[in-house]
Amino acid sequence: MPEFFYNNKLYYNPVEFALDQIGGTWKMPILWRLSRKVMRYGELKKSTSHISDKMLTSQLRELEKNGFIHREVYAVVPPKVEYSITEKGMRVIPIIETIRNFGLELMDEAGIEHP
Repeated sequence: MPEFFYNNKLYYNPVEFALDQIGGTWKMPILWRLSRKVMRYGELKKSTSHISDKMLTSQLRELEKNGFIHREVYAVVPPKVEYSITEKGMRVIPIIETIRNFGLELMDEAGIEHP
């Protein structure tokens, strides 16, 4: 497959492109949580241990920009913001499940305990 540019970034294959969209430490866990229910920022922060405010904000913005989540702002005081997963985001969930199951298998093979 020939290389291609998207948003001024060079990609060499579709796997690299997909992982740039959903990869990293936090995007898949965020999508997983939002596939279960609509959540506010504080709920996401509390349920995603070890993530900084800066990183959570950054990841939410990227996921929203790429169409995987929706951000709904309510005009109330104090401001209320809810995040939900989109249809595009739901298409990622089976992939996340497959990767998770593979990770659990690798952990078993390595003798690593898991919950």
